[in-house]
Amino acid sequence: MRNVPNLFMSSLAFGDVLLLVTCAPVDASRYLADEWLFGRIGCKLIPFIQLTSVGVSVFTLTALSADRYKAIVKPMDLQTSNAPVRIVLRAAVIWLFSVTLAIPEAVFSDLRTFSIHNTNETFITCAPYPHEGELHPKIHSMASFLIFYVIPLSVISVYYLFIARSLIRSAYDMPVEGNMHVRRQIESRKRLAKTVLVFVGLFAVCWLPSHVIYLNRSYHYTKVDTSMAHFVFTVGARILAFTNSCVNPFALYLLSKSFQKQFNKQLCCGYRALVRSSMSSRRNRSNTNMTSLRSTNQSVASLVNGKPLCQEDNV
Repeated sequence: MRNVPNLFMSSLAFGDVLLLVTCAPVDASRYLADEWLFGRIGCKLIPFIQLTSVGVSVFTLTALSADRYKAIVKPMDLQTSNAPVRIVLRAAVIWLFSVTLAIPEAVFSDLRTFSIHNTNETFITCAPYPHEGELHPKIHSMASFLIFYVIPLSVISVYYLFIARSLIRSAYDMPVEGNMHVRRQIESRKRLAKTVLVFVGLFAVCWLPSHVIYLNRSYHYTKVDTSMAHFVFTVGARILAFTNSCVNPFALYLLSKSFQKQFNKQLCCGYRALVRSSMSSRRNRSNTNMTSLRSTNQSVASLVNGKPLCQEDNV
């Protein structure tokens, strides 16, 4: 299954795993501990990894949409000879671009002291920008919202508008008794386009609450909201954001017949290997028991025919 879309999906999967392994436990600890537990290095590294992963996700989805656009709207432009190499290079560029955009997050994130006005309590936590000035938080949150959400989703929407128009035209232009091979090819492209569209929809729904909270917080940066409603909404938004990195494999399994077939095949192969290993160990135990039984019988026969038994008879 090493084709162009699946190479992109492998990159997407790696970004999801990176986010879940490094950022989800750290994010959970923020709601369980009173202060930041991971030091200054962790404060710079974790936001950097998280933003890199978000960038990889949304830019890979944009690249996947562009690939589906070429496959459906301009199929004659596809060059299959060196496609895997070009896609690997494109995926590498996406990672490099995401890392570059996340560098300011590592530079400006630091441990900062916040105070709760109602109780005059103070706490230290990791924040992405300094206290001084109200412009920095607003620019940071708005730039993140535009670069990692609005602009990519707008580009994807344009691609899918052209894809939908092309599919509608091809459905009208195709004769009733058309070439079965062409029909299957179009249906396959439709299914893959739907899969990518579902991925995009999941990303848009899962990350929108986090962006909304981030925008709201940046415009009220010096105030700490301690209400239960804000807490519940924040935790729900974070869980939803991390859920996006978990649902893609399930969505792919449900939507893609080829992926479902290959996954079942690999799963069955693993199960068969386990069964074979179990049967082999049983056979080995059975052969060992048979060998032991034969050696016992031979020993008994030698005792019957040999001296020890004769001596016993004499006794």
